[in-house]
Amino acid sequence: MDLIEPRGGIWHVAHGRSLDLSGAARIMGVLNATPDSFSDGGRYASVEAAVAESLKMVEEGAAIVDIGGESTRPGATPIDAAEEQRRIMPVIEELVRRSDCLISVDTYRSETARMAVAAGAHIVNDVWGAQRDEGIARVAAETGAGLCLMHTGREREKLPDVIEDQFLFLKRSLAIARKAGVADAAIVLDPGFGFAKDGPENLMVLARLDELKALGFPLLVGTSRKRFVRGAVGSEDPEPDIATAATSALLRERGADIFRVHNVPANRDALRITDAMRRAMKGERW
Repeated sequence: MDLIEPRGGIWHVAHGRSLDLSGAARIMGVLNATPDSFSDGGRYASVEAAVAESLKMVEEGAAIVDIGGESTRPGATPIDAAEEQRRIMPVIEELVRRSDCLISVDTYRSETARMAVAAGAHIVNDVWGAQRDEGIARVAAETGAGLCLMHTGREREKLPDVIEDQFLFLKRSLAIARKAGVADAAIVLDPGFGFAKDGPENLMVLARLDELKALGFPLLVGTSRKRFVRGAVGSEDPEPDIATAATSALLRERGADIFRVHNVPANRDALRITDAMRRAMKGERW
């Protein structure tokens, strides 16, 4: 069995911080400060509940907490920037006060991204890959924030081959980021599981993820509780965390570096087993 090495290296993010990706898999915990997210909408609507859950995820092993104020599920009701900021800014401010964890803001709006980084966030996670609001790349360049560029198939025609479409879209995103002055060491890429992809397409991206290593950037993946995961196991369970952990292990084998999840312990343990196996296969102690 051939091992596919994660890219590794150091991810440089805002406020002089960084994250070492050369060793164990890293976990990004999901915190939805929204009333309508597909899995946990409304569960963390208060600042105290949101911060308590964030601290819990950090204690369980998350290196990053990703805070979002607008649901990205299909059919979600759009909100404006002011409402997004009303939901997330108090959470970010309080979490900065109570923890030194890395904080990611899940937004495609440059205005919100700038406010979040100024308040102490370290990473901007853009589900439109800087192609909806190119100003978000300028924010990352000017603040030194880490920038996650995600692939999406929404609002456009996709290429028939799922990996060719990944390259087409993500190369456009990289061109925008580099033109704005974002350093390569600040960028990670996300194949965007579930974003205008049907079940077979998602599974094909999973199977062929290693091909994206050719782009030369660390890979962040988010399969957690996605519809295709439920479909693959034939379950309507809205929180299929065991199945999600299985996808995390498979994706680690295919070179993923960072895992965006709701259930930290389940994925942490699956990834620890995968990393232990990888070390053993290289003759290292685990």
